[in-house]
Amino acid sequence: MVKNGARVYSYLRFSDPRQSTGSSADRQLQYAQNWAASKGLVLDSTLSLRDEGLSAYHERHVKQGALGVFLQAIEDGRIASGSVLVVEGLDRLSRAEPLQAQAQLAQIINAGITVVTASDGREYNRAGLKSQPMDLVYSLLVMIRAHEESDTKSKRVKAAIRRQCEGWTAGTFRGLIRNGKDPQWVRWAGDAWELIPERVAAVRRALELYKQGMGAGRAANVMHQEGHELTDWGVSGLQIYRLIKLPALRGAKRLSVDGEDYELDDYYPRILTDVEWGELQHLASQRHRRRGHGEIPGIVTGVGLAYCGYCGTALVAQNLMNRKRKDGTMADGHRRLHCTSYSKNGGCSAGGSCSVVPVERALMNFCSDQFNLQRLLQDGDRGSGLHHQVIAARAEVDKLTGQLAKVTDALLADDSGAAPLAFVRKARELEQRQNEAEHRLKDLEYQVAALSSVARPAHAERWSELAAEVEAGDFNAREQVRQLVLDTFERIVIYMRGVGASDRSSRTIDVQLLSRTGQHRLLKIDRRSGAWVASEDWS
Repeated sequence: MVKNGARVYSYLRFSDPRQSTGSSADRQLQYAQNWAASKGLVLDSTLSLRDEGLSAYHERHVKQGALGVFLQAIEDGRIASGSVLVVEGLDRLSRAEPLQAQAQLAQIINAGITVVTASDGREYNRAGLKSQPMDLVYSLLVMIRAHEESDTKSKRVKAAIRRQCEGWTAGTFRGLIRNGKDPQWVRWAGDAWELIPERVAAVRRALELYKQGMGAGRAANVMHQEGHELTDWGVSGLQIYRLIKLPALRGAKRLSVDGEDYELDDYYPRILTDVEWGELQHLASQRHRRRGHGEIPGIVTGVGLAYCGYCGTALVAQNLMNRKRKDGTMADGHRRLHCTSYSKNGGCSAGGSCSVVPVERALMNFCSDQFNLQRLLQDGDRGSGLHHQVIAARAEVDKLTGQLAKVTDALLADDSGAAPLAFVRKARELEQRQNEAEHRLKDLEYQVAALSSVARPAHAERWSELAAEVEAGDFNAREQVRQLVLDTFERIVIYMRGVGASDRSSRTIDVQLLSRTGQHRLLKIDRRSGAWVASEDWS
């Protein structure tokens, strides 16, 4: 057996890491060493088979742990036939459903490996089970008992967690609930959670950069340079994207017990107020916030706002990066706007392309003027402004709520016991539409609140500062301007050859700005210099 490469392996598993502090690990290791010596085999100490804190009931020790590695090594033929696996008991191998646990044991034995249980000295292999079939029955009984014990314990734990959650909601319980992962910026102080100052500072910095419109990857790089860490593993873009969705920021713990969802308010100390949380979720819901894969962040493109004035299709940007100058900069003409319909022969005869630089420059300079920005943000025609949209959205929610109530009443009035499938489908459809309408209403109400609280002079100064940084080639500033464009405008319509489109050699680009408050402005832009004249200033 030694010549064939057979070895003895010891597998240790503890569902709770605190169990490893006892003497059972040393006792089992000593047993494995003695057993190997008595059989003339070598105990393999190079392959570490130890799972601490991994449940055999949920099969985590197979999916994530050392036992899974060992089973894969068997499949790959890296464990020699005739080897031995020493475990404390069969319940260390699995506490899953008996048939599944038996199949796992059979996989090991069928590979020519003997399983030895240190607790009772039993050996399970093909030859032994063939001569003593009752050992197979015994192993199954052991696995049935192990599964039932874990199943009963799991039900008790879930029931206890459910009672704690209900107690928290009712205000009768204010202790620790051991379920799910807790955020990295808090620690348990024995009787309450407390914030970790340096982690909280990292969280606030990440949210600050995200609100400015900076991409998560770039924000992670900035934070790394500044020495911030969101977790024990540092900081990454993925962590930032996950962070902004965590209700723990407003102090809530979200967990699920047997398919029942709970959200426990004020479980953790708050980092954000409800208003700040609402603002953050509004930003996260803007599907065009991410910069995309281009090397130069777009300002008017890539945010779902720019459209061709002639055919109404979307405008996209193309940066001819292969034509960079030696210093790494690009000529204005190599960053262009394209009408998607024109480029695909979709019917737009007046589109084509033009440089995006004069459009960006004119837009930023226009908004940098406090007077211009005030007129864009003031309440305009309520028939087309945000207030009208809020009223329409509320009416839509009320309408869908009424329709859903009627369908629900019809389902409850049906005494046949089998609701018509068409009614059920209609109820689900209305419920989905109602949720979408409520989400849109909430988003519109946030926009109204945000615009009403804008400090107009500071807002204009911010545009002015960022415009200078963009002109100097700062990509971080471009990402921040991109967010300002999203916050300010509902639609940007661009006539690349002027509104009339009568002359393809026209020196002007006309841009229609539609703000989120319903205000309209038309800019006539010189395509070379980016100088502009607003509609109200035309002679």
